[in-house]
Amino acid sequence: MTVPFYVSPEQLMKDRADYARKGIARGRSVVVIAYDGGILFVAENPSRALHKVSEIYDRIAFAAVGKYNEFENLRVAGVRLADLRGYAFDAQDVTGRALANAYAQTLGTIFTQEPKPYEVEIVVAEVGSGPGEDQIYRLTYDGSVADERGYCAMGGNADAIARSVAAADVIGGPLPMALRSAVSALGAAADNAAPRSLEPGELEVAVLDRARPQRAFRRIIGAELSELLGATSSGATG
Repeated sequence: MTVPFYVSPEQLMKDRADYARKGIARGRSVVVIAYDGGILFVAENPSRALHKVSEIYDRIAFAAVGKYNEFENLRVAGVRLADLRGYAFDAQDVTGRALANAYAQTLGTIFTQEPKPYEVEIVVAEVGSGPGEDQIYRLTYDGSVADERGYCAMGGNADAIARSVAAADVIGGPLPMALRSAVSALGAAADNAAPRSLEPGELEVAVLDRARPQRAFRRIIGAELSELLGATSSGATG
Protein backbone atom coordinates (compact mmCIF):
# COMPACT_ATOMS: atom_id res chain seq x y z
CA MET A 1 0.00 0.00 0.00
CA THR A 2 1.34 3.42 -0.95
CA VAL A 3 1.77 5.83 1.92
CA PRO A 4 0.23 9.24 1.10
CA PHE A 5 2.74 12.06 0.78
CA TYR A 6 2.31 14.46 3.70
CA VAL A 7 3.39 18.09 4.01
CA SER A 8 2.68 19.95 7.22
CA PRO A 9 0.55 23.13 6.95
CA GLU A 10 3.49 25.18 8.24
CA GLN A 11 5.81 23.84 5.54
CA LEU A 12 3.17 24.29 2.85
CA MET A 13 2.64 27.96 3.76
CA LYS A 14 6.39 28.54 3.93
CA ASP A 15 6.90 26.99 0.49
CA ARG A 16 4.13 29.12 -0.99
CA ALA A 17 5.54 32.27 0.57
CA ASP A 18 9.05 31.50 -0.71
CA TYR A 19 7.65 30.83 -4.18
CA ALA A 20 5.78 34.14 -4.26
CA ARG A 21 8.72 36.15 -2.90
CA LYS A 22 11.08 34.74 -5.51
CA GLY A 23 8.69 35.66 -8.29
CA ILE A 24 8.26 39.20 -6.97
CA ALA A 25 12.01 39.66 -6.52
CA ARG A 26 12.55 39.08 -10.24
CA GLY A 27 10.37 42.07 -11.11
CA ARG A 28 11.48 45.64 -11.66
CA SER A 29 10.71 47.92 -8.75
CA VAL A 30 8.10 50.61 -8.09
CA VAL A 31 8.46 53.57 -5.73
CA VAL A 32 5.57 55.53 -4.23
CA ILE A 33 6.29 58.87 -2.53
CA ALA A 34 3.99 61.50 -1.02
CA TYR A 35 5.00 64.98 -2.20
CA ASP A 36 3.54 68.39 -1.39
CA GLY A 37 0.98 68.25 -4.20
CA GLY A 38 -0.13 64.63 -3.97
CA ILE A 39 1.34 61.16 -4.44
CA LEU A 40 4.05 60.21 -6.96
CA PHE A 41 4.49 56.79 -8.59
CA VAL A 42 7.73 55.87 -10.36
CA ALA A 43 8.28 52.45 -11.92
CA GLU A 44 11.18 51.06 -13.86
CA ASN A 45 9.19 49.97 -16.90
CA PRO A 46 10.39 50.29 -20.52
CA SER A 47 7.08 48.96 -21.89
CA ARG A 48 4.63 51.53 -23.25
CA ALA A 49 1.81 48.98 -23.45
CA LEU A 50 1.95 47.14 -20.11
CA HIS A 51 1.43 49.55 -17.24
CA LYS A 52 2.47 48.99 -13.63
CA VAL A 53 0.67 52.12 -12.45
CA SER A 54 -2.98 52.83 -13.26
CA GLU A 55 -6.05 54.74 -12.17
CA ILE A 56 -8.69 52.90 -10.15
CA TYR A 57 -11.14 55.70 -9.39
CA ASP A 58 -11.32 59.49 -9.20
CA ARG A 59 -8.68 59.97 -6.49
CA ILE A 60 -7.37 56.41 -6.16
CA ALA A 61 -4.50 54.72 -8.01
CA PHE A 62 -3.00 51.24 -8.19
CA ALA A 63 0.64 50.19 -8.56
CA ALA A 64 2.04 46.68 -8.74
CA VAL A 65 5.06 44.48 -9.28
CA GLY A 66 5.25 40.79 -10.16
CA LYS A 67 3.42 38.79 -12.82
CA TYR A 68 1.59 41.15 -15.15
CA ASN A 69 -1.41 38.91 -15.88
CA GLU A 70 -2.02 38.39 -12.16
CA PHE A 71 -1.88 42.00 -11.05
CA GLU A 72 -3.82 43.09 -14.14
CA ASN A 73 -6.64 40.78 -13.03
CA LEU A 74 -6.58 42.49 -9.64
CA ARG A 75 -6.59 45.96 -11.21
CA VAL A 76 -9.60 45.20 -13.39
CA ALA A 77 -11.49 43.73 -10.43
CA GLY A 78 -10.72 46.86 -8.42
CA VAL A 79 -12.00 49.15 -11.17
CA ARG A 80 -15.23 47.17 -11.41
CA LEU A 81 -15.74 47.18 -7.64
CA ALA A 82 -15.10 50.92 -7.42
CA ASP A 83 -17.43 51.71 -10.32
CA LEU A 84 -20.19 49.51 -8.88
CA ARG A 85 -19.94 51.03 -5.41
CA GLY A 86 -19.80 54.57 -6.79
CA TYR A 87 -22.84 53.93 -8.99
CA ALA A 88 -24.90 52.16 -6.31
CA PHE A 89 -24.10 54.59 -3.51
CA ASP A 90 -21.93 57.68 -3.97
CA ALA A 91 -18.45 58.50 -5.24
CA GLN A 92 -17.37 59.39 -1.71
CA ASP A 93 -18.16 55.82 -0.62
CA VAL A 94 -15.31 54.57 -2.84
CA THR A 95 -12.21 54.73 -0.62
CA GLY A 96 -8.68 53.43 -0.79
CA ARG A 97 -9.16 51.65 2.53
CA ALA A 98 -12.20 49.72 1.27
CA LEU A 99 -10.37 48.68 -1.90
CA ALA A 100 -7.31 47.63 0.10
CA ASN A 101 -9.49 45.46 2.34
CA ALA A 102 -11.14 43.86 -0.70
CA TYR A 103 -7.75 43.11 -2.26
CA ALA A 104 -6.51 41.69 1.05
CA GLN A 105 -9.40 39.23 1.17
CA THR A 106 -8.83 38.19 -2.44
CA LEU A 107 -5.08 37.70 -2.05
CA GLY A 108 -5.49 35.87 1.25
CA THR A 109 -8.00 33.45 -0.25
CA ILE A 110 -5.78 32.78 -3.27
CA PHE A 111 -2.74 32.24 -1.04
CA THR A 112 -4.43 29.64 1.16
CA GLN A 113 -6.80 27.89 -1.23
CA GLU A 114 -5.45 28.03 -4.79
CA PRO A 115 -2.75 25.69 -6.17
CA LYS A 116 -0.25 28.58 -6.36
CA PRO A 117 -0.19 32.06 -4.80
CA TYR A 118 -0.19 35.23 -6.83
CA GLU A 119 3.36 36.48 -7.39
CA VAL A 120 2.43 40.12 -6.81
CA GLU A 121 2.75 43.05 -4.46
CA ILE A 122 0.41 46.00 -4.90
CA VAL A 123 -0.14 49.50 -3.59
CA VAL A 124 -3.51 51.21 -3.34
CA ALA A 125 -3.12 54.96 -2.80
CA GLU A 126 -5.70 57.68 -2.29
CA VAL A 127 -4.94 61.39 -2.37
CA GLY A 128 -6.80 63.53 0.15
CA SER A 129 -7.64 67.22 0.37
CA GLY A 130 -4.46 67.76 2.39
CA PRO A 131 -1.21 65.86 2.99
CA GLY A 132 -2.47 64.50 6.29
CA GLU A 133 -5.34 62.76 4.52
CA ASP A 134 -3.26 60.89 1.93
CA GLN A 135 -3.39 57.11 2.23
CA ILE A 136 -0.89 54.53 0.95
CA TYR A 137 -1.65 50.84 1.50
CA ARG A 138 0.83 48.13 0.55
CA LEU A 139 -0.48 44.58 0.11
CA THR A 140 1.64 41.47 -0.19
CA TYR A 141 1.01 38.12 -1.87
CA ASP A 142 -0.67 36.61 1.23
CA GLY A 143 -3.14 39.45 1.78
CA SER A 144 -1.20 41.25 4.48
CA VAL A 145 -1.85 45.01 4.54
CA ALA A 146 0.56 47.73 5.67
CA ASP A 147 -0.51 51.36 6.12
CA GLU A 148 2.60 53.11 4.80
CA ARG A 149 3.57 56.59 5.94
CA GLY A 150 4.88 58.83 3.20
CA TYR A 151 6.58 56.32 0.92
CA CYS A 152 7.08 52.66 0.06
CA ALA A 153 8.95 50.51 -2.45
CA MET A 154 8.14 47.16 -4.01
CA GLY A 155 10.02 44.70 -6.18
CA GLY A 156 13.43 43.12 -6.42
CA ASN A 157 15.50 45.63 -4.44
CA ALA A 158 12.71 47.13 -2.32
CA ASP A 159 14.56 47.32 1.00
CA ALA A 160 17.56 49.17 -0.44
CA ILE A 161 15.29 51.49 -2.44
CA ALA A 162 13.20 52.31 0.62
CA ARG A 163 16.35 53.12 2.63
CA SER A 164 17.57 55.40 -0.14
CA VAL A 165 14.27 57.30 -0.27
CA ALA A 166 14.16 57.62 3.51
CA ALA A 167 17.74 58.94 3.61
CA ALA A 168 16.94 61.55 0.94
CA ASP A 169 14.34 63.14 3.24
CA VAL A 170 12.04 64.31 0.43
CA ILE A 171 8.70 63.17 1.81
CA GLY A 172 6.24 66.04 1.50
CA GLY A 173 8.64 68.12 -0.60
CA PRO A 174 8.34 69.43 -4.17
CA LEU A 175 7.64 67.05 -7.04
CA PRO A 176 11.07 67.41 -8.72
CA MET A 177 12.84 66.47 -5.49
CA ALA A 178 10.61 63.44 -4.99
CA LEU A 179 11.17 62.37 -8.59
CA ARG A 180 14.95 62.79 -8.24
CA SER A 181 14.94 60.65 -5.11
CA ALA A 182 12.82 57.93 -6.73
CA VAL A 183 14.89 57.71 -9.93
CA SER A 184 18.14 57.74 -7.97
CA ALA A 185 16.88 54.99 -5.68
CA LEU A 186 15.73 52.82 -8.59
CA GLY A 187 19.12 53.13 -10.26
CA ALA A 188 21.16 52.73 -7.08
CA ALA A 189 23.76 50.01 -6.78
CA ALA A 190 22.49 46.55 -5.87
CA ASP A 191 24.68 43.57 -4.98
CA ASN A 192 27.86 45.58 -5.59
CA ALA A 193 26.77 46.50 -9.12
CA ALA A 194 27.46 49.97 -10.50
CA PRO A 195 24.64 52.53 -10.18
CA ARG A 196 22.54 52.91 -13.31
CA SER A 197 21.33 56.12 -14.91
CA LEU A 198 17.71 55.57 -15.91
CA GLU A 199 16.46 57.43 -18.99
CA PRO A 200 12.89 58.75 -19.44
CA GLY A 201 12.10 55.89 -21.82
CA GLU A 202 12.83 53.38 -19.07
CA LEU A 203 10.43 54.97 -16.59
CA GLU A 204 6.70 54.97 -15.99
CA VAL A 205 5.73 58.03 -13.95
CA ALA A 206 2.31 59.14 -12.73
CA VAL A 207 0.83 61.24 -9.96
CA LEU A 208 -2.33 61.66 -7.97
CA ASP A 209 -2.51 65.45 -8.23
CA ARG A 210 -4.33 67.01 -5.29
CA ALA A 211 -5.09 70.17 -7.27
CA ARG A 212 -7.16 68.39 -9.92
CA PRO A 213 -10.84 68.76 -8.95
CA GLN A 214 -12.16 65.31 -9.90
CA ARG A 215 -9.90 62.79 -11.60
CA ALA A 216 -6.62 63.28 -9.77
CA PHE A 217 -4.64 60.66 -11.70
CA ARG A 218 -2.43 61.74 -14.57
CA ARG A 219 0.64 60.33 -16.28
CA ILE A 220 3.83 62.31 -16.66
CA ILE A 221 5.28 61.56 -20.08
CA GLY A 222 7.19 63.07 -22.97
CA ALA A 223 8.43 66.63 -22.66
CA GLU A 224 7.04 67.11 -19.15
CA LEU A 225 8.94 64.09 -17.84
CA SER A 226 12.14 65.11 -19.62
CA GLU A 227 11.81 68.62 -18.22
CA LEU A 228 11.29 67.34 -14.67
CA LEU A 229 14.23 64.99 -14.96
CA GLY A 230 16.32 67.83 -16.33
CA ALA A 231 15.23 70.01 -13.42
CA THR A 232 16.14 67.32 -10.93
CA SER A 233 19.53 66.75 -12.48
CA SER A 234 20.29 70.47 -12.29
CA GLY A 235 19.11 70.67 -8.70
CA ALA A 236 15.98 72.75 -9.32
CA THR A 237 13.15 72.34 -6.86
CA GLY A 238 10.34 74.29 -8.49
